[in-house]
Amino acid sequence: MSDTMTLFSTAHGYSDLAGGGEALSPLDGRYRAVAAPLANYLSEAGLNRARVHVEIEWLIFLLDNSVLPGAPTLSDAERDYLRALPRDFGADHIKRLGEFEAVTRHDVKAVEYLIGEYLEAASSVLGEGTSLPSLREVVHIFCTSEDINNLAYALTIKAATEQVWLPAIRALRDRLRGLAEAGASVPMLAHTHGQPATPVTVGKEMAVFAHRLSRQIRRVEATEYLGKINGATGTWAAHVVSVPGADWPALARAFVEGLGLTWNPLTTQIESHDWQAELYSDVARAGRIAHNLATDAWTYISMDYFHQNLAAQGSTGSSTMPHKVNPIRFENAEANLEVSNALLDSLGATLVTSRMQRDLTDSTTQRNVGVAFGHAVLAYDNLVRGLDGVEINGARMAQDLDANWAVLGEAVQQAMRAAAIAGATGMANPYERLKELTRGHEVGETDMREFIAGLGLPAEVEERLLALTPATYVGLSERLASWEA
Repeated sequence: MSDTMTLFSTAHGYSDLAGGGEALSPLDGRYRAVAAPLANYLSEAGLNRARVHVEIEWLIFLLDNSVLPGAPTLSDAERDYLRALPRDFGADHIKRLGEFEAVTRHDVKAVEYLIGEYLEAASSVLGEGTSLPSLREVVHIFCTSEDINNLAYALTIKAATEQVWLPAIRALRDRLRGLAEAGASVPMLAHTHGQPATPVTVGKEMAVFAHRLSRQIRRVEATEYLGKINGATGTWAAHVVSVPGADWPALARAFVEGLGLTWNPLTTQIESHDWQAELYSDVARAGRIAHNLATDAWTYISMDYFHQNLAAQGSTGSSTMPHKVNPIRFENAEANLEVSNALLDSLGATLVTSRMQRDLTDSTTQRNVGVAFGHAVLAYDNLVRGLDGVEINGARMAQDLDANWAVLGEAVQQAMRAAAIAGATGMANPYERLKELTRGHEVGETDMREFIAGLGLPAEVEERLLALTPATYVGLSERLASWEA
């Protein structure tokens, strides 16, 4: 066997790497430090902790509201003991859940068994007088697995969105606002269709991105995280038969809203996931705006409008061409946003469909929510670091502006039109006259000024146009750079 074949055989190399814990996903390997906060919520362990939390809170809710005739009343010490399980959920619990699931072949049933075992151990902590060991049959009562799962997912996605994704994108938005302020009065030749166009300022262009992201942030901040707890087919059938005197819809609403979620009263066995599709659409749209920022920033760097600060970038550039500093932060962001948005689009498209009452496609699909959010957060981090590592190169922009006096053609023809409307003569065919002057021709300062002076404009209009330069033809850009919606 060749050395190559030996290296890639199952008997050598990769089996050892797998045993050494090498991550298959880059979010759990190379980029772990950035993505790690999401693991608190959107990992399998985070999901199981949330499941335990929902099961415990349901048990406490039923007993505290005297829903089950004959059930005991909990003491404060017993409530504290119960709530300590999700609060202290850790490696030992994860391991024990794995052992239960190896027997049950059902992840939510394993959670039920873990809680049952925890109840049985209560006497050693609370004394023999505690009623907790007798409550084994209250655990998961009236619940189908999706009653627990939908609430657990809603809680973890809500927490991940509010505590990780939103802070990450706000940091990007705020960095853009800082650049908008710094570049508010720095003129820059704009480009439409890749061609020189009416100048702007750097700040105004950065403010556009900040404004776009702010709109998506507000949409995500207004997300409704829905939840249900209504049994096997959404009818509270078992509940009504077992405890007919209870107002089950009212109890369900109180419980779901008590978790900080929005109650969904009409479902099949599953909560329909429409809210998730709405959220992922908004997150993906924000990602596409950030992707647009990445490609524009990359282009500004290639034009030397943005100059890379080597110390801030912490990059040596090419491995073989020592003169280069690669815009890796923006390229990394671009790629990660493409991965994130592809997953978010798939999640949004597939989660809204479930065959009849229930199928399990969403079980696998929702396990990728953390991956989609992870690549987005990683991208935002790279964009912030990339923007921190660039300096506005006003001198280079000034060179381009001075080489493009033709962009004043727009100002001249519009001023001619306005003058004609006001009664000035000799202003006919302004567009055609400016096209003849500028299109396909090199137009310098002298050419433009001579053209303006020969038009016969009213004196104040001519004076205003003769004072104009490409660098001062920026309209309200400086004001727009600090625009707050």
